Amino acid sequence: MNDVIIIGAGVAGLTAAIYARRSGLSVLVFDKNIYGGQLVNSNIIENYPGFDEISGVDLALNIYNQAIKQGVDIRLENVKEVFLDEPIKKIFTNKSEYEARAVIIANGVNRRKLKCKGEDEFRGRGVSYCATCDGNFFKDREVAIVGGGNTSLEESIFLSNVCKKVSLIYRGDQLKGESALIKSVESKENVDIIYNTVVSEICGVENVSHLMLKNLNTNEEYKLQVSGIFIAIGFEPNNSMFKPFIDINDNGYIISNEECKTNVDGVFVAGDTRSKSLRQIVTAESDGATAAVQAAKYLLK
Repeated sequence: MNDVIIIGAGVAGLTAAIYARRSGLSVLVFDKNIYGGQLVNSNIIENYPGFDEISGVDLALNIYNQAIKQGVDIRLENVKEVFLDEPIKKIFTNKSEYEARAVIIANGVNRRKLKCKGEDEFRGRGVSYCATCDGNFFKDREVAIVGGGNTSLEESIFLSNVCKKVSLIYRGDQLKGESALIKSVESKENVDIIYNTVVSEICGVENVSHLMLKNLNTNEEYKLQVSGIFIAIGFEPNNSMFKPFIDINDNGYIISNEECKTNVDGVFVAGDTRSKSLRQIVTAESDGATAAVQAAKYLLK
């Protein structure tokens, strides 16, 4: 029996684990992949208080080590099924069954797919969702990236330092990221911004060789020669397993109040998976701390 089980070892989950341990609770954290969540995909972070800049991997490692020093038990297991409606919550992973008196859901979000022809076929063979992870495979080659927000801008900057040329493809007529990032991208001589355009097909034989693009203003279709394409068009939650128990909005995010409480007693939520207006590292940490403190109060009752 655990006091708290946390689903997700990203920033929100690890922060919740630190605060829960400091409240004297036994804590078990599950993640199917690796600690750090989306944070490890960020090459350089420049808006995190206390650091002029820090890599996502370094920040994730710092938070992970802090959690380990507090005595948090972190296990790489994939949560497959949950039962949350009773006072004792049951969690089933790919390895075993666990019980806890409280649960904090901090499972983050997944990269949204482009859903065009060739995307699934060439995944891992020129189609990527993480420039930091895969960018070096395309050193001195020409690549494309799709998106117009902060993620695509950050990844365009990273790729511009690795690749010969980067084509940033955006369906709108104006980038929507932070102004500092936009200026940085626009200053890169090897970044070409293509507005009002979508990818209609990803093409190749064994690997990606080119894209078919469509101009939304003229309906003109044309070919763009690239060796790879990075898709950065936002994120989407994966909360289907919680739906029988937890209130979820039309976009798939978990509904909670400002104390990170869900509609189910003993179940809390933190981070990007929660319905809220701002998804940043600092807000994920804030959620994690709040959820842990509220879980401790709940258990003390």
